[in-house]
Amino acid sequence: MTLELLEQEIARLHGASFAWALLCCRWNESDAEEVLQAAYLRVLDGRARYAGEASIKTWLFSVVRNVAAETRRRRWLREEALARWHARPAADESQPSPEEILVSSRRAKQVQDALGQLAERQREVLDLVFFHGLTIEEAAQVMGVSLGTARTHYERGKGRLLLMLAPEEAR
Repeated sequence: MTLELLEQEIARLHGASFAWALLCCRWNESDAEEVLQAAYLRVLDGRARYAGEASIKTWLFSVVRNVAAETRRRRWLREEALARWHARPAADESQPSPEEILVSSRRAKQVQDALGQLAERQREVLDLVFFHGLTIEEAAQVMGVSLGTARTHYERGKGRLLLMLAPEEAR
């Protein structure tokens, strides 16, 4: 079928096609107009091709129905995405400001540098207790030392850290 004949048939079926589009769009006129326009565009630009297996009316109605379904699906997905966006928790008011983050990162660097200056066993026991959540007894087992030795390294390490990180407050 030539494009000219197809255009003539589409024009002849316009009233029935619009009524079908209205039904497919749940009687929403503006939606039906958009769906019908999109269906016509799909037919005329070749994305929907008439293969001659059914009448032109049947084929055109199926194109309109498919476009209406795609339009509803897209709208539903958009509404779902918006609903999720609106339902997301509000930004936590207690989040740190950029200045607080900077101070915190500087402090973390100071702690890291101070830990690097400790004796190896002091550093190990403090790391296991503070950063890995172990008890001093568990840290002693990991390190392969007695509980008393682990406690001594723990107390000495804390004391040295305090002197390095806040020398004026330690006195």
